[in-house]
Amino acid sequence: MPRNHRPVKSIRVLLAEDQGMMRGALALLLGMEPDIEVVAQVGRGDEIVERALVARPDVALLDIELPGRSGLDAAAELRDEVPDCRVLILTTFGRPGYLRRAMEAGAAGFLVKDGPVEELAEAVRTVLRGETVIDPALAAAALGAGPNPLTAREREALSAAVDGATIADIAGRLRLSESTVRNYLSSAIGKTGTRNRLEAARAARQQGWL
Repeated sequence: MPRNHRPVKSIRVLLAEDQGMMRGALALLLGMEPDIEVVAQVGRGDEIVERALVARPDVALLDIELPGRSGLDAAAELRDEVPDCRVLILTTFGRPGYLRRAMEAGAAGFLVKDGPVEELAEAVRTVLRGETVIDPALAAAALGAGPNPLTAREREALSAAVDGATIADIAGRLRLSESTVRNYLSSAIGKTGTRNRLEAARAARQQGWL
């Protein structure tokens, strides 16, 4: 089929990527595929669901680390708000913990950004057919990594501690007492085998647990 001939029914794609140059390049390359049309582009995670409700994409191609809201959190809401939209995670960070969280959020696929665009286009087609696409090396790593040991509250406390916030700051953000925050952080430090909350937050991020 000639590339300048687009089928009557193209695959409608929403693209969420915070780096403008990367987002533009992906949109251009995917748009060159004869059966794919990028119908919406966003640079923030808190814009994904709103735009999807308007554009009604068949596939949402989401980065994970986005301003405003993570792509993983948006994927979970898309599952409820736009159930016909399949989610494909595309990220620089191929971490086993991210893969597990993506699958729990209902994502149909997980790829890292260093692959060829032809592979990405085929992944879009594959998830639309109801199949799952996962980077093979990452799938193997995830099987050996085990589940995320942190509770939701421990993850919240560590996420709030990433920028070096004090206990009082974290307690204020989470609307918890300082003693409760200390308990969550102490538990997280023990589970990550680190010495303090900053090390624990870094270790958890490296595993994809945050």
